[in-house]
Amino acid sequence: MTKSFTNEAVSVKVTLRHSNNHNSIEGYAQEAASGLSRFYPGPMSCHVILDHQKNDYENNKIAEISVHVPQHDFVACESGQSYEQAVDTCIDTLSRQLKKFKEKQRSI
Repeated sequence: MTKSFTNEAVSVKVTLRHSNNHNSIEGYAQEAASGLSRFYPGPMSCHVILDHQKNDYENNKIAEISVHVPQHDFVACESGQSYEQAVDTCIDTLSRQLKKFKEKQRSI
């Protein structure tokens, strides 16, 4: 199940795999991905994939976030005990990647 959200600078698409009816998780992921606009001022699109794996009982919630900015793509994939934990870890990773990319663009 895929839902799309569009903000003024960020377009976010949320996909759930192997589960459904997690509106609160979808909203949380959408808001977290929209917050990445603080780290990159230009237009961007995000694709958040939330997956539930049955083979690992402890860290079975997986979040994968792909961020597309002009001429570059960033990807973070993390697992955790909850979707929120996995999304937060992905957002931290992507914020570091976007900051580094922004610094490289400034130095050119």
